[in-house]
Amino acid sequence: MPSTGTFHRQLSLTDLTFIGLGAIFGSGWLFSASHVSAIAGPAGMLSWLIGGAAVLLLGIVYCELGAALPRAGGVVRYPEYSHGLLLGSLMGFITLIAFSSLIAIETVACRQYAAAWFPALSRDAAGNPTVLGWLVQLALLALFFALNYFSVKTFAKANNLISIFKFVVPLLVVVVLLAHFQPQNMSVHGFAPNGFSGVEGAVSAGGIIFAYLGLTPIISVASEVRSPQRTIPIALILSVLLSTVIYLLLQAAFLGSIPTRMLAQGWGGTGTMFSLPYHDIALTLGIGWLAALVVCDAVISPSGTGNIYMNATPRVVYGWARSGSFFKVFTRIDGKSGIPRPALWLSFALSIFWTLPFPSWEALISVVSAALVLSYAVAPITVAALRRNAPQLPRPFLVRGFGVIGPASFVIATLIVYWSSWQTVSWLLGLQIVLFAIYVLCRLPSPGARARLRQEVYSSAWLIAYYALLIALSWQGTFGGRGIIRHPWDTAAVAAAGLLIYYWGARTGLPAHLLDLGSDDD
Repeated sequence: MPSTGTFHRQLSLTDLTFIGLGAIFGSGWLFSASHVSAIAGPAGMLSWLIGGAAVLLLGIVYCELGAALPRAGGVVRYPEYSHGLLLGSLMGFITLIAFSSLIAIETVACRQYAAAWFPALSRDAAGNPTVLGWLVQLALLALFFALNYFSVKTFAKANNLISIFKFVVPLLVVVVLLAHFQPQNMSVHGFAPNGFSGVEGAVSAGGIIFAYLGLTPIISVASEVRSPQRTIPIALILSVLLSTVIYLLLQAAFLGSIPTRMLAQGWGGTGTMFSLPYHDIALTLGIGWLAALVVCDAVISPSGTGNIYMNATPRVVYGWARSGSFFKVFTRIDGKSGIPRPALWLSFALSIFWTLPFPSWEALISVVSAALVLSYAVAPITVAALRRNAPQLPRPFLVRGFGVIGPASFVIATLIVYWSSWQTVSWLLGLQIVLFAIYVLCRLPSPGARARLRQEVYSSAWLIAYYALLIALSWQGTFGGRGIIRHPWDTAAVAAAGLLIYYWGARTGLPAHLLDLGSDDD
């Protein structure tokens, strides 16, 4: 039986920055370029800027939380601190979906690219795996589990080595493809052939927001970071800025290196013609060695990201269990290694579950993206509520201009969820509403809990209204909905709803006398 211990502060700024960059550079860059160009054409460059700006704003907000409250699994504990156990439980569930499914999608990406050399791993052009392919994915998940089982430093060293290779190959792809750049491609069918709605759609459906969302692993290991008040903000901001520059260069290189004759029918077919974008374009241009290198990196890059989220997900489970709304067994930490091993076992099991029934990368991307954004989106409201109700809390990193950054980041996150389409929004948010009802019904029979429950419902009502509004607007809108509210009025309506919910949520946090901000000794 593992003993009960504490997390060990072993991670440096270098370790943390590589965790952020490594989490961001997974399978997103390997698949997104062709999907973005098919949806938005050359205007997909703007989509990358929008995605980068959105994640930078959310990252800056997280800097204040991470520096003020360096807690293990902080991404699920912050909402509980500001609005109570009910909100923490709902966000814990959505974050667990996001993180565990992300481990799965990275192993799917590894196998899908490896099928370029080993066709027996995929059974069709869509990238769905054979039984052999699924067993390869299972072996990768087992490897991630083993790397994270013994100590956080073992994980960090493995991640740093993988990260070096992960960044060399994308930069080499940029240099080689830019040598084949054809400027006419940027205007052959107009810069934005599908208008601004194409730019918006590419952010979610093209995989852009998925490609960027690697910041929460930094927050999740906050209790294991040396000098967290200084290290966390620097690592967060560096990760986003560096990744934005590299993503823009990669997209420009892909757009410009496609032979112009292949664009005769427009950009819509690029997603099919280049299903493995940089591998396929390298072969088209006759650069076989680059195609081979991309396949090598396509196994290593997603593996590194999957390994990072196998590390971060147990911290989320641990943080959720610490709140008292999840099984207490998951608060156990091995005394020698400092690893929450029961939570690691659960993360491993869930990551296997998400590979059933054998989906492709494309089939998972919208769900994972929306779930990740939802796990991020509450942070601005948490910061606003804590500023209002806990002004005395030491804030080593104080976000300047939060009166603008807070609502702007929440509205942008809301739009990204909306752009992920009705098919994703309806079931993902609908499930959260059902869980809200189950939680309340389970707590009602306890007389001693009713007063507290009443406060928690009051503090969380804005989230349920938020979900209901998004579901209704998505059903009536143009992103997979009925199209009754035409573009851009649907986007404007979603932005207005997000702004309203932001101020509602910020004003209904727990009153000062009920706040319990925990301890950083965990």
